[in-house]
Amino acid sequence: MTEFVALLRGVNVGGRQKVPMADLRALLGELGHADVRTHLQSGNAIFGTDRTDTDKIAEEIEQGIAREMGLPAIGCLVFNREYLRRVVDENPLSDIATEPAKLLAIFLSEPPAAGKLRAIDADAYKPDVFAPGKQEIYVWYPDGIRNSKLTHAFFQKKLGCRIATGRNWNTVNALLNKMN
Repeated sequence: MTEFVALLRGVNVGGRQKVPMADLRALLGELGHADVRTHLQSGNAIFGTDRTDTDKIAEEIEQGIAREMGLPAIGCLVFNREYLRRVVDENPLSDIATEPAKLLAIFLSEPPAAGKLRAIDADAYKPDVFAPGKQEIYVWYPDGIRNSKLTHAFFQKKLGCRIATGRNWNTVNALLNKMN
């Protein structure tokens, strides 16, 4: 059995799109996943399964949330521990990102196209800094994320991804540490 993390996009933010974590755990159990647990209230779940098709697992979670909770617009990404370990190990901003709460990994549903990345004028968004990974974007917000335009929604639109969802570095590391 392999452990995976499910990252939901845009739940429990500002009182909208409420997905109680107990309901999410129950749904994942009903879908046949084992040892289900959640982290925080923002749509992070860890579970075990013998299945390997992460896109299909994510699709089933999205459909389950739509069916059981009436929230059809919730996106879901599913990754294994090795992927999350690589995201942490290959962080290209580790030399400048001094506060984990101000560093985000924005997870993407597909790898970013190089041409679309080059079309984003990084200088226009300073002091914020971003760097692409294989299927994620790392963003350092030295002044905090509150007023930044470099959000998950920005990258989802600019890169043409189906889903983009961000987690701060504290959360990324906590999820990794909770996985077996």
